[in-house]
Amino acid sequence: MKVFEKTITVVEGDIDDLNHVNNVRYVQWVQDIAKEHWQTYATKAILDSYAWFLVNHYIEYKSPALLGDQLLLKTYVSKVTGVSSIRHVEITNLNTKKRIVNSKAKWCFMDAKTQRPTRITTEVSEIFN
Repeated sequence: MKVFEKTITVVEGDIDDLNHVNNVRYVQWVQDIAKEHWQTYATKAILDSYAWFLVNHYIEYKSPALLGDQLLLKTYVSKVTGVSSIRHVEITNLNTKKRIVNSKAKWCFMDAKTQRPTRITTEVSEIFN
């Protein structure tokens, strides 16, 4: 499993009325790191030929993040079968080492031209292993 990571800092626009990161922002970060992981390792030919769509998504909020916190976003794909993959995202506070969010999502692989599900190729599967 190839792990993809990035660090972000919580900014004012991430904060809600309760003075912690808004739940919607976590969902956006989960999507953003999945996309960034895919676009970092997929070739232009793969990106032009295929796309992913979300089938289902589970997110567990474990601890709040606050303004100025530095967060480590880590993602990996644990399973690739047929037309789908299972992607995990973990968000951890770098200062406290506390897990903030666990996310697990099922994604469906699509042919970009037909927009129909298609079997995940070996070349694509190897991006995640």
